Amino acid sequence: RQAAEKGHAAAQNGLGNCYCDGHGVEKNLVEAVKLYRQAAEKGPAGAQNRLGRCYYHGRGVEKNHVEAVKLFRQAAEQGRAIAQHSIGNCYYYGNGVA
Repeated sequence: RQAAEKGHAAAQNGLGNCYCDGHGVEKNLVEAVKLYRQAAEKGPAGAQNRLGRCYYHGRGVEKNHVEAVKLFRQAAEQGRAIAQHSIGNCYYYGNGVA
């Protein structure tokens, strides 16, 4: 928590995971999204992918497939395999892509 509060992206992403899943803290999807967003702005693919998943499924934030694809793409371009898979699913199902 202290590292996350000091702006460390990996800590923000990790604490976001805790809030998302309710590990060691009360589950709070809104707080998870806030932390993922802070981390994702710094560039880590894991945070971008997790924030994308929140937007895709509407967890802690209003569902927005276009925003999800944008975040998945950012993570995929860094080599994050699960994000590449998620983009593929978006194209397959026509979610968030033109």
